[in-house]
Amino acid sequence: MTIPFPQTPEFSGALYTPSRVEAEVFDLEIEGVLPASIGGTFYQVAPDPQYPPMLGNDIFFNGDGVVSRFNFANGKVSMRRRYVKTDRLLAQRREGRSLNGVYRNVYTNDRLAAKNNTTANTTVIPHNGVLLALKEDALPWAMDLDTLETLGEWTFDGQIKSATFTAHPKLDPVTGNLLACSYEAKGDGTPDLAYFEISPDGKLLHEIWFQAPYAAMVHDFAVTERYVVFPLIPLTVDVERMKNGGPHFQWQPDLPQLFAVVPRNGNAQDVRWFKGPKDGFQGHTLNAFDEDGKVYVDMPVTGGNIFYFFPQADGYVPPPETLAASLMRWTFDLNSALDEVEPQPLTDYPCEFPRCDDRYIGRKYQHGFLLAFDPERPYNPANGPIPFQFFNLLVHLNLKTGITDAWFPGDSGCFQEPIFIPRSADAEEADGYVVALLNLIAEGRSELVVLDSRDMASGPIARIRIPFRMRMSLHGCWTADPN
Repeated sequence: MTIPFPQTPEFSGALYTPSRVEAEVFDLEIEGVLPASIGGTFYQVAPDPQYPPMLGNDIFFNGDGVVSRFNFANGKVSMRRRYVKTDRLLAQRREGRSLNGVYRNVYTNDRLAAKNNTTANTTVIPHNGVLLALKEDALPWAMDLDTLETLGEWTFDGQIKSATFTAHPKLDPVTGNLLACSYEAKGDGTPDLAYFEISPDGKLLHEIWFQAPYAAMVHDFAVTERYVVFPLIPLTVDVERMKNGGPHFQWQPDLPQLFAVVPRNGNAQDVRWFKGPKDGFQGHTLNAFDEDGKVYVDMPVTGGNIFYFFPQADGYVPPPETLAASLMRWTFDLNSALDEVEPQPLTDYPCEFPRCDDRYIGRKYQHGFLLAFDPERPYNPANGPIPFQFFNLLVHLNLKTGITDAWFPGDSGCFQEPIFIPRSADAEEADGYVVALLNLIAEGRSELVVLDSRDMASGPIARIRIPFRMRMSLHGCWTADPN
């Protein structure tokens, strides 16, 4: 590679310098004691560009998907790391350079670029014998659960007709069904939304298609036992803007936070629309449940646009220090004719990448695990400016009591998304272990930390050393070994 990566915040520093590493490491070095009862696999994926950006700079979310597999067995951990060999990546490797332009804008790609523009870089989830690597702009790509060999685009045997598929599917803890959605479901700029329920063996059980008032980002969604909720972020899509070389998304501060609520077994005629405050950014969902005709959705909300790379029409982006964020609860009263909702705060600190105990997805619950940022904690200025997506607290939140139990890793530590592992199959909610990647910025390295969920403040019971630096990632999952 003769052209270097640009020395911009998106491609430099200990968090965002591309790693570009595929690896296999057996029996990773462990400090502390990893309980032998933890048996299973932690999968996660990162956007990690193979080549410098064609246009000289790019956004973090446009990197090629690289999947890491950490296998826990008998108190030991081994890892495997492989790129998702998408059509896009293979075309780049063939030409020895980047062929892709503006994020999710095929009109700016090189003529030699692959038709399928996806990077499959946002999350991974096992289903029906394969590992699905997902990004919300296309159908999933399948990989071998063990070797991480890429198997190809995954259409669920041709049953899914949508052009896109969510990056945040859910697994129903009772039925094992895969719950998924699509936005821009009939192609770029279309207002079509869809919901899918797919059995554990891959059969499409139910689908709902309907249209939103306009095409906008639906990065995550929420499910309960009876309902599904689509949060439309006020980042809208304009194909003509894209054809002129502009961004796929543009922030519209005059638009409300918009929500579609529909019964899981319903149809397009059952959709209820609700409006939240204007100029607000809904993040990832922690969990949701329904009770007595009301649907409750818990998710971080920011008062303004946190995606500086998708500015509003005049180019304005708010200074990050002006953006207040917290975990919020939205209550949608299906018994009321009112369509306006005001979220209620559950925390008084900025947080993101929330996870619940997966055994309670869609059910009434009490606990969440979050990444948070506390600006009062020390930060080493030798690390440079505080980067995008910097989280210095790993948090266990009891939503019933409001008690936060958190670990601070020091003035140079930044967490990536946590996962929760139950202590046993029948353990009480949130009784188990919290696992997260930790980037140690001053040391330029990464490790996997394991904490007891009942005593987060005491820090890791085990630190699993990774012999290379891992770039900031997005999402992942835990799958337990069969009993």
